[in-house]
Amino acid sequence: MPVRRLVKRLAKAIVALAVFAVIALMILFVLLWREHRTELTLPAPTGRFAVGRTIFTWVNDAETDALAPSPGTRRQVVVWIWYPASNAASASSAGYLPTEWREAFTRSSGVLMSQFLTRDLSLVRTHSTVDPEVSPAEKSYPVVIMRAGGGALTATYTTLAEDLASHGYIVAGFDAPYRTTVVVLPNKRVITRVPKADPEDIPAAQADRLINRLLSMWVDDTKFVVNQLQRLNESDPSGRFTGRLDMERLGMFGHSFGSAQTLQFCHEDARCKAGIDIDGAPYGSVVQEGLTQPFMFIFSDHSREMSDPASRKILSDIQSIYDRLPDGRLLITIRGANHFSFSDQMLLKSHYLIGVLRLFGFGNLGARRGLAITAEYVHTFFDVYLKGAPLTLLKGLSEKYPEVAAGPHWQ
Repeated sequence: MPVRRLVKRLAKAIVALAVFAVIALMILFVLLWREHRTELTLPAPTGRFAVGRTIFTWVNDAETDALAPSPGTRRQVVVWIWYPASNAASASSAGYLPTEWREAFTRSSGVLMSQFLTRDLSLVRTHSTVDPEVSPAEKSYPVVIMRAGGGALTATYTTLAEDLASHGYIVAGFDAPYRTTVVVLPNKRVITRVPKADPEDIPAAQADRLINRLLSMWVDDTKFVVNQLQRLNESDPSGRFTGRLDMERLGMFGHSFGSAQTLQFCHEDARCKAGIDIDGAPYGSVVQEGLTQPFMFIFSDHSREMSDPASRKILSDIQSIYDRLPDGRLLITIRGANHFSFSDQMLLKSHYLIGVLRLFGFGNLGARRGLAITAEYVHTFFDVYLKGAPLTLLKGLSEKYPEVAAGPHWQ
């Protein structure tokens, strides 16, 4: 019967499609696994200094952590410091993450994300060595605080940190228990971010209140870290950093929510002499009261995302802060960049995943190109406003990078 033949043909077609889908999926997972297990070297720093990295854990005995499950728990931070280093042949290479951190991060990310959609972090090669002496080339070095976005790990900005350190800066970033995605303390205790510290896990009506609460905590942590760096400069038990941090030349930059922290810290603390917002929205009193320090805004292309009232409010707040800045201001957009073009994530995530996302307007700027542009703008801005380099160096970068446009590319 014709109907029976049709049914049989349809059944065969469905089976064939199912077999094809299974084979295609198997091939995709093989490709993802092969990419996952391929060694990756981060972009090389462009400065003249070798780079060292060290890690401290500091406990703030004056503050309790309101997010900790046990009342009275003291606030603490794990501080990652990249710095100009002496060329010590005996120094060992710094892994992208220490083993305990890598294992904890893998567990928290889940099998699909950590084993197939992200590079094996044990095979990611940095350009830092572990705990070498500070370079004797200069008596002391300017200090820059670096803040990650949301709950992101500080280490995911290694490319920017290494490049800045190679240009003669001591760069300090930090993670905090219960707020950073995962933190491993010196006693091997692993602490993950709690749901009440994630604005994306709560209704939008409550998100702003939580964001401002978290902002206050992160800014207080930043002040604590700066205080600790001052103490380290006065008397480092190891002797490595004693007298080597120029705390009179202190800058700060952050990405995403780290930018909000940068803006608010520089508003509240006169020790900040220059700052950079990388693709972040402002919150806190800085929106109404503004800044007095030199400040730069670097943005990705948000032209497809700025039609709703909330986005327009962000643009208006940024423009208001920018318009009231004194001399020493800059606002640029990197065309083709997306929100993650400023961290190592564009290198660490599968290029197959990135390719799919680009089909949906994720941005077409190459990962290494985006990091190169960002790194050069960051160190050049601080060269000008912390080291006194000629302003022409900063103004000349737009000719080198045609992807860079003056002003926000959001219209």
